[in-house]
Amino acid sequence: MCSKIGCLKLAKLFGLAILMNLGFLSVKVVAQISTKKEKPRIIITADPELDDNNSLIRFLLYSDNLDIEGLIYASSGFHWKGDGKGTKWSVPGREYVRFGLNLCPCESWRWAKDEKFIHDIVGAYEKAYPNLKVHSPEYPAPAILKSKIRYGNIEFDGDISKDSEGSNLIKTLILDDKPGQLFITAWGGQSTIARALKSIEEQYQYTTQWEAIQKKITKKVVLLPSGDQDDTYATYIKPHWPTIEYRQFKDVPNYGYGAQLNAKAEDASFLTAKWMNENVSSRGPLGALYRVWGDGKQMVKGDILDYFGFSGLTNEELKKKGYAVWMPVQEKGSWLGEGDDHTFMNMLGNGLRAYEDGIYGGWGGRSIAKTETSNNFFMLSDTSANAMANVLSNANKQAKENTFPNFFPQAQKDFSARMQWSVTPKFADANHQPIVRVEGPLQIMASGGDKIRLNGFVSDPDGNAVQTKWWQMNVGTYTGKIAISNPNSTQTEIQIPKEVQAGQTIHLILEATDNGKPELTSYQRIIITIRAAK
Repeated sequence: MCSKIGCLKLAKLFGLAILMNLGFLSVKVVAQISTKKEKPRIIITADPELDDNNSLIRFLLYSDNLDIEGLIYASSGFHWKGDGKGTKWSVPGREYVRFGLNLCPCESWRWAKDEKFIHDIVGAYEKAYPNLKVHSPEYPAPAILKSKIRYGNIEFDGDISKDSEGSNLIKTLILDDKPGQLFITAWGGQSTIARALKSIEEQYQYTTQWEAIQKKITKKVVLLPSGDQDDTYATYIKPHWPTIEYRQFKDVPNYGYGAQLNAKAEDASFLTAKWMNENVSSRGPLGALYRVWGDGKQMVKGDILDYFGFSGLTNEELKKKGYAVWMPVQEKGSWLGEGDDHTFMNMLGNGLRAYEDGIYGGWGGRSIAKTETSNNFFMLSDTSANAMANVLSNANKQAKENTFPNFFPQAQKDFSARMQWSVTPKFADANHQPIVRVEGPLQIMASGGDKIRLNGFVSDPDGNAVQTKWWQMNVGTYTGKIAISNPNSTQTEIQIPKEVQAGQTIHLILEATDNGKPELTSYQRIIITIRAAK
């Protein structure tokens, strides 16, 4: 057996797999020399909605997994600042003329004076950073995140008539030569993104570079929308840039408003006031900014659509006070919503590799092939205050019928652990995800009838016991079932059915869950592609 120093040298040459069988090496050493994972480049655009606030807190807790290129304030049909010159604005069908309201044209809509929720959350991250970097040295320095903050096209809903600091940053990032794809989220409206693309079009459309620019952007940019919240995808982006990948999602764990309405039994406990207080809202500076029901806060003073901070009042009592109650009152301290999580939860380095292709699927669900632009936000035939609650409730009922794996419990436990990291200055006093690797390539070619032996390696940085299992994720183009021998062992064997056809794919997952508090799960995905017959 090699010496400890010799083994460490070998590890650098041959990777983590060697270390899994070295009993004398401490688990702490294994954790320190684990290989770095690829970090997707990502831009966040967000309006000051309550659930955007919460989604941003979760997002920054995963900033060690990501290459964050922009944190940009956006407008939407729900929030816009106005130009400060008294200009009045109104778009037909928006919320200010629903729910029995008739409040616009108006100079601004649901936008706080000196809005700075992104700055505030990054400030809270700065306070938590000394603890967070103990648990993952990959967390970016607060100064780096601060340098990424911009205000985008926030004056009016859907206005792409002029450049903004945010659109200029997006334009620069789209045109740079940094390798890899650029993922751009839209938690609010897409006007800032649209303006960046329009500026590129205006600059290059009549030049000899235009064709090359179009090809570059088609290959590089992936849009991750949370709906078309200002219609600019339908009116500008899709008509002018139809080849840009636009990942709409299905089979999404319910991170949004109303998640507790008809929640699955295995999800319900993670939405209660007790769980939220113990795991999220009581934990440090980030927890203090996280919004829950009845917390006494309001994003914009006097906002008649934001009654979530009240406690002890019934739906009817809130209506009498003039609030448009579009979702029934919930338990004080319970889950409020993180409706934009699905746009980035597949970007995480948890081993599912979900960012590589929208159809792979992960903690953010999976994308659908179609790109229709119908918008549930603005197309409710019922404009009563209960309409949205009914939509949310029915969506939860439909989600129960999905065959796609329910990752919500694992995601919530992982979120809890990272919130714990933010208030825990010692590595040993918190739990960390197990480490999972598979020997050999993660992309395999095979033929019908082949037997394939797979060797997995699992360790835990905290020395916890880890349970493993292999399972088939039903997102491949081969729709049959694969027999997996010894599915609960790190070593397994599968046999490729003879009826497979060339080009079909099979997705296998090695899952590892530790017994720490909370229990944490990591994965490794292997994709088998069937080769053409000779």
